[in-house]
Amino acid sequence: MSSPAVLAAQAALASIDLSNYDPEQSRLMDEKCILVDEQDNAIGAMDKKTCHLMENINKGLLHRAFSAFVFRPSDGKLLLQQRATEKITFPDMWTNTCCSHPLDDFEREKVEKDQLGVRVAASRKLEHELGIPQSETPIDEFQYLTRIHYLAPSDGMWGEHEVDYILFLTADVTVTPNLNEIRDHKYVDKAELQAMFDDPGNSFTPWFKLIARDFLFGWWDELFLRKNAQGFVVAKSLAGMVDGSKVVKM
Repeated sequence: MSSPAVLAAQAALASIDLSNYDPEQSRLMDEKCILVDEQDNAIGAMDKKTCHLMENINKGLLHRAFSAFVFRPSDGKLLLQQRATEKITFPDMWTNTCCSHPLDDFEREKVEKDQLGVRVAASRKLEHELGIPQSETPIDEFQYLTRIHYLAPSDGMWGEHEVDYILFLTADVTVTPNLNEIRDHKYVDKAELQAMFDDPGNSFTPWFKLIARDFLFGWWDELFLRKNAQGFVVAKSLAGMVDGSKVVKM
């Protein structure tokens, strides 16, 4: 049975004209997100456009997402991206390495056991957005930490309402940016990231600010405390550090 939020979304005007937006970003709005309840149980699927309309978010429509954080093993620096101006939601904002959605369009991305679906989606989107070959982001090397449930408006029309899986990866990666997705990228250490946060000239995605505020810096410290014998940080060293069985409401 469909939830009230799903029924409301089905009745909403999801046929909003996207002709004023970038054609490629508009096309991507047809992809199907996985709808979930607040316990992250899959309850259906709906296109990204419908999922990201504040009209539907305010009625409770919720979907599954991931936030991937890629760290360089040798120095533990985090790879950030600045979202492209062409993005429909949260354009030009700095954020973690990659944040997107597992899709109902792909069977493997619907698999929940061992977070397989979001791992597969993370590898796919790291290649799509940053040009990182999937061979450099093996799905077994992503370390799942927890899930957060948050809601954030982008503007009057668009926003996010997600159960967001946080994934860490340590890897030396080859970045060839897709300029329709990102306008800039950089590696930062903790002090450099804090300086970026302190600079009023920078803007950041709301989920990145939430994750940084409550989790990121402490987990980053743990990466350095758990370096391997070669002195490299290893994401898999964080296995078991966090109880990821529950959804953390932000």
